[in-house]
Amino acid sequence: MSAIEAYLKSCRELVRFCSQSGWIDNDSLHYAIVWQNEDEVLVEIEFDELLMQGTGGSADRVSCFGQMRLLLDRFGRVVQADIL
Repeated sequence: MSAIEAYLKSCRELVRFCSQSGWIDNDSLHYAIVWQNEDEVLVEIEFDELLMQGTGGSADRVSCFGQMRLLLDRFGRVVQADIL
């Protein structure tokens, strides 16, 4: 797993792409690098938001997507993320 993928699967910023206060399904999370240089990456992100029923069962899935600008340190680790 790349440093970018690990960051995206654990960052809280992705909830801003959710529309109905559901849960992010990390298994459905995909990203594509649109542009990058040595210390900055622009990624397009897509994942499913899981909506729950009152009984705790899964009720529905909503597709979510967006873009983020990630600033990287010299080791390629994400040090800052901005929602676009």
